[in-house]
Amino acid sequence: MYLNQYRIQNYFSLFYLTVASYRIRTFCFSLGLIIIATLTVLPAVIQAGVPAGFKQSIVVRNLVNPTRMAIAPDGRIFITEQAGRIRIIEQGVLLSQPFLNITTKVNSLGERGLLGIAFDPDFLINQWVYVYYTSKTPVIHNRVSRFKANGDTALTGSEDVLLDIQPSGAATFHNGGAIGFGADGKLYIAVGDGGTSSNAQSLANLKGKILRINKDGSIPADNPFYQTATGVNRAIWARGFRNPYSFAVQRETGRMHINDVGQDAWEEVNQGVKGANYGWPLMEGKGSNPQFRNPIIVYPHSPSAFCTAIVGSAFYNPINDRFPADYVGDYFYGDFCAGWIRRYDVTTKIISTFATGMGQIVDIQVGLGGIMYVLRKDGGILHSIRYGN
Repeated sequence: MYLNQYRIQNYFSLFYLTVASYRIRTFCFSLGLIIIATLTVLPAVIQAGVPAGFKQSIVVRNLVNPTRMAIAPDGRIFITEQAGRIRIIEQGVLLSQPFLNITTKVNSLGERGLLGIAFDPDFLINQWVYVYYTSKTPVIHNRVSRFKANGDTALTGSEDVLLDIQPSGAATFHNGGAIGFGADGKLYIAVGDGGTSSNAQSLANLKGKILRINKDGSIPADNPFYQTATGVNRAIWARGFRNPYSFAVQRETGRMHINDVGQDAWEEVNQGVKGANYGWPLMEGKGSNPQFRNPIIVYPHSPSAFCTAIVGSAFYNPINDRFPADYVGDYFYGDFCAGWIRRYDVTTKIISTFATGMGQIVDIQVGLGGIMYVLRKDGGILHSIRYGN
């Protein structure tokens, strides 16, 4: 679906596997499309581990290649499936009818597909739902559109195309796909380098970037490259990313954390800053070049690990917090291959393990009532993690 990258020098063609894990020295990860050197089949069910006082449970199973989720202001959970469907979970029940089915429009080969979803800040008034998907026409490319909700389904014919990214080319990986609104009310869009690393430094295309547009698709004049880039490329807000699969915005502060999937050595969490350059492909992990902004968190690719890929992105700042007080404001991120979730205290800079055995994590979100939700590809499972009873 999605996120990963192929850490193989020549980017071999991919094939789909629904295996729980793979031991690969040179790793690649996507939505379950993985190139393998040595294959080890592990048990289909791994017992999740959470801290004392917390409880993990399964909300639903059997979603089909889920890629992302977003929680509506009324508490419904919307989940994107790679092939082009959006499913709704309401009060713990998966509704039979999709909210949206655009499978005829979507190319879902490799890491392409329906990859992102966000709600308009004024959703209760205007009912707009924003999506990021790989369009088949007029050529294969990634697109951002919005659809108007009509209850539990999208209004027929309501698609409003906001942004078309340059054609994808032959590579099916590094699409990015995360979208979300900043504290400034602008829509932010994470786009991978499309398998061509030089894209990330160029102001002549939108790939390997974080983009920023208005809700109607127009480009804000205060974007950092508005005067130096041309046309649609004026949407560039930050550059130098490989495959920024996920990001999160802390509403109270406007702070943004961006997870960038690495290639040979490091996974990164970067603090989003207007106009910043994060170095890819000239730098991976932390470096000393003052032109590039260093990540705030890195973790290495261990030679003994079967693969490594950073995913999921959530600050714990719900309307009603249920976790202990020291968790409030912390940032949570996971690893698709290792199946763990870590928490980062933005004040103390301390990183600690929060959960293990969570499978192929693709997204982490926090509900209005303080429950954490974890979406995993294998089994199409949505977990909940809550504190207390």
